[in-house]
Amino acid sequence: MAQRAVHFSAWCCTLCVSVPLLVSYTSCLPTSSEPTPIVIWHGMGDSCCNPLSMGSVTRMLKKKIPGVYVLPLMIGNNILEDMANGFFMNVNYQVDMVCQALAKDPALQLGYNAMGYSQGGQFLRALAQRCPHPPMRKLISFGGQHQGIYGLPHCLNPEPGFCDFIRKMINAGAYTKVIQDNLVQAEYWQDPLDLAIYRNNSIFLADINQEKHVNESYRNNLKKLEKLVLVKFTQDSIVVPRESEWFGFYKDGQATQLYNLRESSLYLEDRLGLQEMDKTGKLDFLEADGDHLQYSEEWFDDKILPYLQPPGSRSTP
Repeated sequence: MAQRAVHFSAWCCTLCVSVPLLVSYTSCLPTSSEPTPIVIWHGMGDSCCNPLSMGSVTRMLKKKIPGVYVLPLMIGNNILEDMANGFFMNVNYQVDMVCQALAKDPALQLGYNAMGYSQGGQFLRALAQRCPHPPMRKLISFGGQHQGIYGLPHCLNPEPGFCDFIRKMINAGAYTKVIQDNLVQAEYWQDPLDLAIYRNNSIFLADINQEKHVNESYRNNLKKLEKLVLVKFTQDSIVVPRESEWFGFYKDGQATQLYNLRESSLYLEDRLGLQEMDKTGKLDFLEADGDHLQYSEEWFDDKILPYLQPPGSRSTP
C-alpha cells in the first residue's frame, strides 16, 4: 500500500486551522496554568472533523475547558482520505506516523490526555505502549475493542454494501498477509476458535496484547499512564463481543461463554501491567447505557469531564 502523509486538524489557541505536520506550533505552547492538551482519535467510518461527531466533541471540550488545546487526528490529507484510512491503512503505520507527528508538536511536550473512540481507543493504547514521548497522561477509551472483535454486524460507513464488503474480506481470510496488511478491522480480529493462527498471524492486536512475546517496554510504558479509563456501552450492537471494551472476550475454543479482564491470562500473568494498574487505582471501568458511542452530555459532564479538568481541580480524579 502506498504511504500517505498524515495531517491533523488543530484548534490552535482560538483559531480553527488545518495544519501539516511540519508547521510550527510555537504560539500554542501551554503554560503551567493551562489545562492539559487533549488528543482525539476517531473511530471506524468517521473522520476528525465531522461536525456531528468529532467536530461536536471538539467544540464541547473547548466550551467546557476554556483554553484547552484540542488535537483531533486526521489520518490523511483530507476528510475522505481520513475515512478511507480507517479501513485500509495498516494500523502499525498509522501509530508510527502519529507518534512522529506528536513528537514535533511543541504544545504536547509536557504531556497530553487522549480520548479514543471505538477503534481509536485501542490505537491510542498502542500509541501509549509504543510511543512514550511526548507522555500520554490519561487515556479514555470509548468503546475500544481491546481484545478485538469476532463479528462485524454493521459499521458506520454510509455507502451501501460497504460493510458487507468488509465482512467478505475478513471471512475470505482474516489472517492472510494481504488482508492483514491492508484491512484495519482484520488487524484486530480475534478468532477464539483458532487462537494459534490468530497469535501467529495478527500483525497488530496480538502484538499490543503481548500474545507473541512480552515486550517489557510495552508494559512499562502503559504503566506510566495516570489513568486508563475504559468505557463500555451496555447496549452496544457494533462491537462483538461488547465485553472487549473492558478487555473481556470469548473463552478459548468457542464463541458463547465469556471471560472478564480479571479472569484473563493477560491480567493474571500481568503481561501489560493491567493487574498492577488495577491494584494501584489507575484502571477505571465506566458504563454508558446506550448503543455504540451513544452518551448524553450530562453523562459526559459527570463521568468524563473530571478526568480532563486542569490539575488541582476539586473534581479531577
